[in-house]
Amino acid sequence: MRESRQQPIAVSQPIAAAPEDVWAVISAPGNLEECHPFCASNSVAEWSGVGSQDTVEYYNGRLIERRFTTWLEGAGYDLEVSDANGRVASVSWRLAAHQGTTTLTIGLTPRFQAAFPPVIRWIADRGVVRPMLRRYLRAVLRGIEWRVTTGQPVHRNQFGTHRWFSRREGSRVG
Repeated sequence: MRESRQQPIAVSQPIAAAPEDVWAVISAPGNLEECHPFCASNSVAEWSGVGSQDTVEYYNGRLIERRFTTWLEGAGYDLEVSDANGRVASVSWRLAAHQGTTTLTIGLTPRFQAAFPPVIRWIADRGVVRPMLRRYLRAVLRGIEWRVTTGQPVHRNQFGTHRWFSRREGSRVG
């Protein structure tokens, strides 16, 4: 089946820090444990630029694998995300320097909807998928901003919960 061309969902966050400080956080192995509000663990299999691979376990027990396909030292990277059912998304992280700040942009192109009929895919994409993924990306970017500007790790669900990736503490997974 041919994959439909889908516009990425892109969210940006200005961070009051130099690009090298933001890069140091987002390019460190296992970094999501320190800056991702829905990440329970971030196990690294390989970390060497292009070809890097890690696994993210979310607080709701979901596991995804990330494979880095492009590595632009100091500027960003691209990766493919997959779960047990196959490829879930293509993701791009980019830094842009501005006077005294750095803007971090994450662009995510979902791939898990390709099997749905076009009308259902469009309705799901506009009504559910894009709003939920924008909310997710905003929380991730806020976590990175928090880690970079305070030096402190992000806490579980620090910016609210997300029904696709996390649960309130004490709630059942399932």
